[in-house]
Parts: sequence; structure tokens; C-alpha cells
Amino acid sequence: MTRRETYEAKTEELLQPLVDAHGFELVDVEYVKEAGNWYLRAYIDKPGGIAVDDCEVISRALSDKLDEEDYIEDSYILEVSSPGLGRPLKKDKDFQRSIGKEIEVRTFRAIDKQKEFIGILKEFNKDSFTIVIEDNEMTFQRSETALVRLAFDF
Repeated sequence: MTRRETYEAKTEELLQPLVDAHGFELVDVEYVKEAGNWYLRAYIDKPGGIAVDDCEVISRALSDKLDEEDYIEDSYILEVSSPGLGRPLKKDKDFQRSIGKEIEVRTFRAIDKQKEFIGILKEFNKDSFTIVIEDNEMTFQRSETALVRLAFDF
């Protein structure tokens, strides 16, 4: 495991009991470098959506836990937020929640000269998922997709 993956996994372990205690869902944790700064981001959700106050409660509790454990060597900025409308589908529970919904798929390599697809999520397993596009089914390998997220129109 890379250092980034280790930090994300350890943070998930610390965070899961905190979000469970408040009836929230832990959507994702990421440790990324952007514009010269490291960010530790936690995305949480609940039915009806997450409010700023919810994020603040989890942020304070997580910050205390991170100070106790002190396993991240770099200085970083902690952010706790809602995953937003365009959140990626990464885990099985994300795919399960999205069965029957329209999703956007971006592939690393072009398929028939195309890298972006939008269709209704029909089924998934640990390795692949199938969408329906105008009565045609397309199956994608998860490892070959750059992004999978709910499609949304403005």
C-alpha cells in the first residue's frame, strides 16, 4: 500500500465509528496534493443530505482523533463535506444505490472512438457493471473506467 492509501485507510478506520454514531454514511476518504498543499478529505452523507453543521461536528471529532493518533507526516488541510451531486460511484454500495438511475461513464481508452457514455445502470459486480443506452447494453470493466458518477441535468 502506498503512503496515500495507508493514510486513507487509517482515516476511514477512525472516521467510521464517528459517522455511525451520528447516523451518517461515510462515502469516501481521500488524501491528495493540490496546488502544493495536502488535503485530507472526508465525504459524508445522510438521507435528505448533509448540512454544514453535520460536517462541523464530524470535522471537530475527527480532528481530535487525528491529533491523538498523529500518523500523517505532512502538514495537511482537513475537509469534511457532502459528496455533492456529481459524486463518483466507487464502492459496491454506491453502485447498489444507483441501480436504475442514469450514470455517466468515462473510460481511459476510447471504445468505438468514444470515451464518454451515459446510460441507465442495470447491474454490477466487483469487476464490472452494465448500463443500458437506447435499448443496447454495454458492460464496462471497473478497472478500465476513469470516472463513474450519477448523471445530472441542469
